[in-house]
Amino acid sequence: MQLMDAIRQRRAVRSYTSEPVSEVVMRTLIDAAIWAPSATNEQPWMFTIVTRPDMIDSISTAAKTYMHARAGSGMPIRLAKQLADPDFQIFHHAPALVVISTDSRTAWAIEDCALAAQNFMLAACAEGLGTCWIGLAQEWLSTPDGRQMLGLAPECMPVAPIIVGHPAEVPATVRRREPQIRWLT
Repeated sequence: MQLMDAIRQRRAVRSYTSEPVSEVVMRTLIDAAIWAPSATNEQPWMFTIVTRPDMIDSISTAAKTYMHARAGSGMPIRLAKQLADPDFQIFHHAPALVVISTDSRTAWAIEDCALAAQNFMLAACAEGLGTCWIGLAQEWLSTPDGRQMLGLAPECMPVAPIIVGHPAEVPATVRRREPQIRWLT
């Protein structure tokens, strides 16, 4: 797949088959992630891969409870309703959750991990897989309980919780707005 094709075809997938992603493919995706640029070549990322359905469900439940308690603080009503739904699983029953984290205190570690996440998601698209960055999990994963569940040291910061799997359906293309461009010449 050509790069621009992957960029245009990548979607936030929220419907997956139960087919697991092989370890070989997962390593290919992580290899793509680590080729992301990083400030001063720090390469501050680490990857936690969760494939146990019971653990993914436990993280989902804990994150939902945590976020639902904060639902009044500017959260869209639609999202607050989803969090209140006992059948809503924030990871959409994907067969794998990859959490990109950092233990670096450099000024750009979070941005570096976000760049690695983009490479990961584009590589997954090129492999015919779906991904979705699950922002609902980020706050809870950064708590002591979240870090402990992932086996992360207290100084680690989870940056990008990304689900990955074989899409049951791929969302349609969403039209893009014209970019706002200012040329300063």
